[in-house]
Amino acid sequence: MRIRKYDSGFSRRAFLEKSLKGVAAAGVLAPLWPEIARSGTIDKVYPDELLSIELYTKGQVKPGDVITADNVEVVKDLLDPIAYRQVKEMGRRINIVETTTDVTKLFPHEYLEATLRNAGRAKFDANGNVVTDDGKPWIGGNPFPNAQTGEEAFANLTMSWGRHDESVYGVRDWDISPNGTLSYQYDFIWAEQNTVGLVNKPSPYQAGAEDKLRYQAVWFTSPTDAKGTAFLNTWHYDQRKFPELLGYLPAFKRVRNFPTNQRFEPLVPGITIFLSDAWAAGDPMLTWGNYKVIGTKPHLGAVSGNWSGKTNPNWEREVHGGPQGQTFFEDYKELVPEVLVVEAEPIGYPRAPVSKKRVYIDVRNMMFVSYLTYDRRGEIWKSFEPAFSQYKDGDAAYMDGAHPLWSWTHVHSHDVQTNRMSRFVQAKQITGGFGPEYNIGPSIYDKYLTAQAIRRFGT
Repeated sequence: MRIRKYDSGFSRRAFLEKSLKGVAAAGVLAPLWPEIARSGTIDKVYPDELLSIELYTKGQVKPGDVITADNVEVVKDLLDPIAYRQVKEMGRRINIVETTTDVTKLFPHEYLEATLRNAGRAKFDANGNVVTDDGKPWIGGNPFPNAQTGEEAFANLTMSWGRHDESVYGVRDWDISPNGTLSYQYDFIWAEQNTVGLVNKPSPYQAGAEDKLRYQAVWFTSPTDAKGTAFLNTWHYDQRKFPELLGYLPAFKRVRNFPTNQRFEPLVPGITIFLSDAWAAGDPMLTWGNYKVIGTKPHLGAVSGNWSGKTNPNWEREVHGGPQGQTFFEDYKELVPEVLVVEAEPIGYPRAPVSKKRVYIDVRNMMFVSYLTYDRRGEIWKSFEPAFSQYKDGDAAYMDGAHPLWSWTHVHSHDVQTNRMSRFVQAKQITGGFGPEYNIGPSIYDKYLTAQAIRRFGT
């Protein structure tokens, strides 16, 4: 047990001092990343009250408890404003679990190894793009694990969304209307292939594609009137450039170019998800600007215990809350000892309906745990709240090579101005027989990520 000089107000004072000094270095008792490199844990980095929700709340909340409207005031400072409103006014509940101190459970294994191996080698070039210390494209892992600025924090989100070289997600989405009824239900595939920063290959670069960052596609398999609708993004490595965006609409039976800077519109009717929302970094990083860290704080984040592969064979989730009891997924949150709160503005979009975004980033793995957007009047508009987990549920596990898979499990995308909720899961199988595929190699490109591929799926 540590000496109790770290009383219940120590962490609050430490974070306040950081904020006043403009310091973003992670850790309270010790620097975070040297300790992770040494031991793989955060036990010696934070005082007990930041590793235990029970100590932080002076016994009012403990692991196994459920946050409801009756006790949400106790943890109000650990929630973003929309999550607080969801619990207080809409019947959402949040299950509390232990804080994860073993950092290996917060990453894909190879990605964490690359982060440690390449630490200290990233910098920004004269144009603001991430390069290595010898001026080459990035070589894998988080480029700035100990991010000091908003730009560095967002580079960690941008350079590898899903933190796998290749990812194919089978997504099942439910869109809930303001009166709590189901208005739309979609199945779609989301595919990503990074072309630089590869961590599962002999080379960190896909030969001939070093000028790209990623290929990304989405196409719908259900319902019938949306089936075949598909979009393909080709991202340039230069983050000043907009991706090339192709789309296939079954009604027109052809692939066509779409305006690539219109990234704040629903993909299909009824859904609240925009291209801009992906991973809180769905746009090229340098089309946003005025990045700033506005604070550091503890936060509740859904980062562990959220895979239900043993209890639900298709990895779906129980629902609750809202007028009809189906607005929210059941999810599990832990006390994240420290998040960076980062804001940015859309400088590359003169007609953007968004004035700024605010992102809460877990410093342990530099992944976002909450993301808010504000309209042009400065009013809160939407939240995009993810849940992550190792894919391990008791004695059941879904493996990524020799290790349990780490990935996102589900998302709440809530437009609070219209009170429409899109909630979606990464399912084991969706309509058409599609399901998850990870690190599958070059075959993903021809299968999913070309104009011919989205036309083939559309027909």
